[in-house]
Amino acid sequence: MNIIVIGSGFGGLSAAIRLQAQGHNVTIIEKRDKPGGRAYVYEQEGFVFDGGPTIITAPWLIDELFALGGKKTADYVSIIPIDPFYNVRFEDGSVFRYNGNHDEIVRQIRAFNPDDEQGYYRFMEKAKQVFKTGFELIDKPFLSMTDMVKVLPDLIRLQAQRSVFGLVQKYISDERLQQVFSFHPLLVGGNPFQTTSIYALIHVLEKQWGVWFAMGGTGALVQGLTQLFLDMGGTLRLSTEVARISMDNVSLKTDGVVLKNGEKIDADIVVSNGDVASTYLHLIPQKYRKKNTDSHITNMRYSMSLFVLYFGTKKRYDNMAHHEILMGPRYKGLITDIFSNKVLSEDFSLYLHRPTATDPSLAPDGCDSWYVLSPVPHLGGDTDWKKAAKPYRDAIVSYLEKRYMPDLEKNIVTELYIDPLHFRDTLNSHLGSAFSVEPILTQSAWWRPHNQSEDIPNLYFVGAGTHPGAGLPGVISSAKIAADLIAEHYS
Repeated sequence: MNIIVIGSGFGGLSAAIRLQAQGHNVTIIEKRDKPGGRAYVYEQEGFVFDGGPTIITAPWLIDELFALGGKKTADYVSIIPIDPFYNVRFEDGSVFRYNGNHDEIVRQIRAFNPDDEQGYYRFMEKAKQVFKTGFELIDKPFLSMTDMVKVLPDLIRLQAQRSVFGLVQKYISDERLQQVFSFHPLLVGGNPFQTTSIYALIHVLEKQWGVWFAMGGTGALVQGLTQLFLDMGGTLRLSTEVARISMDNVSLKTDGVVLKNGEKIDADIVVSNGDVASTYLHLIPQKYRKKNTDSHITNMRYSMSLFVLYFGTKKRYDNMAHHEILMGPRYKGLITDIFSNKVLSEDFSLYLHRPTATDPSLAPDGCDSWYVLSPVPHLGGDTDWKKAAKPYRDAIVSYLEKRYMPDLEKNIVTELYIDPLHFRDTLNSHLGSAFSVEPILTQSAWWRPHNQSEDIPNLYFVGAGTHPGAGLPGVISSAKIAADLIAEHYS
């Protein structure tokens, strides 16, 4: 069959590879001039900046994709483990070196608060239970309430209604350690105080299988998967934007897509790796959407957005690790401002990425390549980013310079930034959300937008906004779900 995949993010590439391996004729349609979606790569004055995800977990999911083409991951890209996974730094000057070494984790917990050692053991046992149940669902579809009923007893047993922070707080009392073991939902667009405790499985996933990095940057992994898809006979069309998903008025199925230039491309099946909300709201007329109406889509809750500053320095800051989590003076208050109040706070917590700590080739000799990421409200608030972006950039650089990176401003030789307007206008994300639908319990599994549209039976969804959710393991698994459903329905 002829299948069109809209978007070449990790979800779209993974789906395209799986469908091509099934024997279909697959064409990826990509709006931008390079593949990758949110994992776009910027190159500026000899510096290479990964635009999007930089944390690779569950590497076997990547190995599976290359195996579908009869290849090994190493044939296309080198993926290596890193240590530490993150340095978590606090305003009081303390640093938690977060990695997979159990003895080292426990030693640091004792140093922070000896009374929390036993609580950590109990937390880990609970997290392992959550992982065993939760990760088994990561590549299973939830298309009917029956699918949901089957897992409800497990969710009730695991107290999935409890938040990640609530689970951690039950066992750990030190406020800094509570942050160390509860910040992970922010990496997939979630509020640690509201995201279901099922996401505590991330700690087990990282601890047992590590955090990895693609030499050459995440973009090298995108290039490897793209080349694999092309080597398998797939077709990629760049700088090509879809204007609408074409519908057959008799069958009420899609029969392809219409491009911005007016060209029609016929297809038996369409897979959207675009933002779920934008796909429904802007590519499909509402008359074809009895379930996914405009009001249904707009009434869902969406993740926060991001401000990301990419910059190159003419010196190296070897005091900073590959991944740094810089906790600000407030935790719950800041997160409440971002998710609930939707106001841009004067303080911030930051994720600082220094890939040249592992791969110096991403910058000129003696230099460092960076990005610093700050979670911010999506465009449902009243921040005017055309006015706010530059002062916000200046505040972040000043903070880094005072606390961690002396003389930073004068050592920056090149920079660019993206903000919520970029997520809305360039990445077509509803409200400029960086991770699509917020991962709360009532927007998870069956309650999350389905991998197969309820309205259009030959339209499928992959990526952050559908089941199972954001993050590389999630979006890659969403592609497996969609490809398996297509194989089942059209065998």
